[in-house]
Amino acid sequence: MDSNYRKELEIAIDALQKASSLSQTVVSAQDKAGIEKDDFSPVTVADFAVQGLLAATFKGAFPEDNFVGEENASHLRTNEALLNRVWELLSTVPRHGLTKVPESREQLCELVDLCGSGVPEPRRTWVFDPIDGTRTYMMGQVYAINIALLVDGQQMVSAVGCPNTSMDARAPLNNPDIDPSNGGCIAYAVKDHGAYVRPMHGDLHEVTPRRLSQQPSVSNVEDLHFVTSHDMADSALPGIHEKLTERMGIDFPGCDLLPWVLRWTVLAMGLGSTTVQVYKSRQRLAKIWDHAGAMLLYEETGGKITDIDGKRLDWLAGRKFVRNFGFVAAPPSIHGAVLEQVHQTLRENGHADMLDV
Repeated sequence: MDSNYRKELEIAIDALQKASSLSQTVVSAQDKAGIEKDDFSPVTVADFAVQGLLAATFKGAFPEDNFVGEENASHLRTNEALLNRVWELLSTVPRHGLTKVPESREQLCELVDLCGSGVPEPRRTWVFDPIDGTRTYMMGQVYAINIALLVDGQQMVSAVGCPNTSMDARAPLNNPDIDPSNGGCIAYAVKDHGAYVRPMHGDLHEVTPRRLSQQPSVSNVEDLHFVTSHDMADSALPGIHEKLTERMGIDFPGCDLLPWVLRWTVLAMGLGSTTVQVYKSRQRLAKIWDHAGAMLLYEETGGKITDIDGKRLDWLAGRKFVRNFGFVAAPPSIHGAVLEQVHQTLRENGHADMLDV
């Protein structure tokens, strides 16, 4: 890919290779140091280690840039045993090449906090999700590592590592459907330059990536293929997605995946063609690190994404999408029809109050 972001991509791919290997070294361990955060989502030693690695790498390469990440270092600062385990894991990463690691335990905490307190700004902002799908990761199922670059409130670069998902995966892809034999894959994109997928391992200049195909033009909603999270997610308005797909005449759940980053990735890979998310309430807000960059993969294959009110997403709103509610994604030829199906389903089931149109 010939673009002005070649350096950023080279660093991102190298960092994802190192982060993937790091995360895989502990994925089979019986004790992954799981703890519970305030929102009751699990976090592991790998989350902190990967965020520290990504922050050290990109802060070192682009010191003037802004940084946002999921985790903060409060647990590391108050739990010496956890901090030592994270540090020991990072010590296994080779200290040469494009990927960097923190120089001390204190710098590790500072870098994690740099991201954990960061908010998007109207300048270059890196967004990291160190382990997207921590619950599935802890179960030995699919997960993803997300790197995104926003510039002036636009997604410009995406690099997603899928350590146990094949670049040749087939639909329907579900949480248990891992393929560890080939080492996973990396999907990446630069705005207006298309989206690509390549094997996880191999030198950037020696591996030939595959350009992802454009989304097909769809005229009828019944020809769409759904991607959602049914078995594990509990944030959606109960039953509404089942009723929506029944109304549209398409199979439910289709690809059933907990990690949002992976959902956007498989849409870009053509394993599905539409996704909808209606949360339990208008107060439930999506988090930027679950979507930044990964959405660009789908958009670079021709997909269209709005919130359920039909509004474009505001990437400068903060760490959460405080100006948007939910998502509707589909090929442009059918997006309006899917949006209308969502509105009609909500109205027919007594949830017109969820709409702001």
